[in-house]
Amino acid sequence: MVEQNIIVIGTSAGGVEALTYLVKNLPPDLNAAVIIVLHISSHSTSVLPKILSRVGNLPASHAQDGEAIVNGWIYTAPSDHHLLVEQGYLRLTRGAKENRSRPAIDPLFRSAARIYGQRVIAVLLTGLLDDGTAGLMAVKMRGGVAIVQNPEDALYPDMPRNAIDNIEDIDHIVPLSDIPSILIGLVNMPMEIEPENPIPSKMEFETEIVQLNLKAVENESDRPGKPSVFACPDCGGILWEAEEGNLLRFRCRTGHAFSAKSLLATQSDAIEDALWLALRALEEKASLSHRMASRMEARNLPLAAQRLKEEAHSALERSALIREVLLKNDSNTDVD
Repeated sequence: MVEQNIIVIGTSAGGVEALTYLVKNLPPDLNAAVIIVLHISSHSTSVLPKILSRVGNLPASHAQDGEAIVNGWIYTAPSDHHLLVEQGYLRLTRGAKENRSRPAIDPLFRSAARIYGQRVIAVLLTGLLDDGTAGLMAVKMRGGVAIVQNPEDALYPDMPRNAIDNIEDIDHIVPLSDIPSILIGLVNMPMEIEPENPIPSKMEFETEIVQLNLKAVENESDRPGKPSVFACPDCGGILWEAEEGNLLRFRCRTGHAFSAKSLLATQSDAIEDALWLALRALEEKASLSHRMASRMEARNLPLAAQRLKEEAHSALERSALIREVLLKNDSNTDVD
């Protein structure tokens, strides 16, 4: 008989508030280690451990590469690093981003499921898009417990809602206020470990490629899925697509990974960037054409001046169309 003593938590937008409440309501003698990924900018320094240590009963710190996992401690992912779980210790890596994030939730959940199986409790809280869904699938595949914040209770409901839409056997869908008591009950309840299925080769592959394992990067014969018609937005390589239940996912040769929703969001950002570049180029062309037309007029070359003025007018017309598209997109953007 053993306890479920690995708690992994994933969150993004609205996550600091949610984590503060959760940690505040955990006891100082919690019979589990708590390992957290909060999406943060790669250019900022996370102060999450200080916040959680100040409000809660458990010490919190940024995870260190190779650090032993100890019950009653909170480990958080530092900026610009994926946080993975190994047998008895933690691993940090700067492998390719997943769902446009590093740290990302899926690698944490997947690695914990791979090593600890039924002893894992995974908690998915408020956040945008759908990072965490594939990781929760891995946890359930290995017999662990999945807890998802009720979307109606979440400040940003996308991540919880996507998990619910794609995973049928989530164990608890509850308000944030119920999660601490559920965690305490689970970690204090001895459980009988049942025979586990072998670790799926796909789970092994995805954990290894996050660590930039050369064998995983180079081995195309065992790569999960099939080549798609899409290119990786981050490196330009071919994306391989794989289906997990209702979830469609993509991963490139070097490891960048996307759900369908995160890939669509990335492509939308790329389109907007291209439109801004086109707008700048057209307005610069119009400005330069007007300047050259003035020079032609000063040299008494009216035909050349007229041709340049027409080019400037055409460039301004096209830039006006692009500006209208950009402004329309901006007005349709949801402000959460």
